[in-house]
Amino acid sequence: MSAKRPSAEVPESGLKSSAPIFAALGDVTRLRLVARLCADGPMSIARLTDGAGVTRQAITKHLHVLSDAGVVRSLRHGRESIWELDPRQLEEARRCLDRISQQWDESLGRLKLLVEDS
Repeated sequence: MSAKRPSAEVPESGLKSSAPIFAALGDVTRLRLVARLCADGPMSIARLTDGAGVTRQAITKHLHVLSDAGVVRSLRHGRESIWELDPRQLEEARRCLDRISQQWDESLGRLKLLVEDS
């Protein structure tokens, strides 16, 4: 009785590519770093450490986790690394969530039809 729309399903490849992004963003410190880079633009580790309440080494570790997930990237500026947001992976994660949301909406629509037809 349940009609699925395969086009709305999240492909396995999309889930696998998005999982590291969600894992990286699952930490409140990393999420704050992303929000700060989004709001204030590229910054050095020294600026990112200001007011963060964690050590420079901890910030560096978190930035590398975000970098491994493709969420941020660093650029050398003289002797300093400047970190910036790389929105491509965040867009991929957003598309994954949009597809999941669409599946949820379709499931609720089918449930509504089933209940109303009863």
